[in-house]
Amino acid sequence: MKQLVIPAALALMLAACSSTPDADKAGAGAPVESRGPGVATVTTGGVDSHRLPPELTDPNNILSKRSVYFDYDNYEVKPEYRDLVASHAKFLTQNRQFKMLIQGNTDQRGSREYNLALGQKRADAVKRMLALLGAQEEQLEAVSLGEEKPKNEGQNETAWAENRRADMLYNGEF
Repeated sequence: MKQLVIPAALALMLAACSSTPDADKAGAGAPVESRGPGVATVTTGGVDSHRLPPELTDPNNILSKRSVYFDYDNYEVKPEYRDLVASHAKFLTQNRQFKMLIQGNTDQRGSREYNLALGQKRADAVKRMLALLGAQEEQLEAVSLGEEKPKNEGQNETAWAENRRADMLYNGEF
């Protein structure tokens, strides 16, 4: 019996080592990101990343607003942002081809680990509200950037308040 097990194991190991991934098939269907100077763009199936619907870019439309701000050391969506989140949920419900990335951010106070966790809780709070209002789970992704992407580099309460946020980005914007 031992005489059969050793050659079989060697054959399996050689077979496993001999296969290499096809470079053309690797990542097929995955978003392709371009990070040159300027704005990063992503191409995803079915949506032209350079042509978002006008309601998402019109400064007079609530959908052009993409940030939800939070109080210090808090991840509860404040009442003044509920209409904003509801408007985005309605847009996602009516436009199933769109996906949204929610980026949770913090000010630089606190440890890196704490800020990453708090940023995730902020992103998850917005994601949960969007899902409760009708957006599909597969349309939503929540990530934490912690303190890594400040909107304002200042070292005062005004700057820190601008950095305590969750940003909602549509495919083509991330």
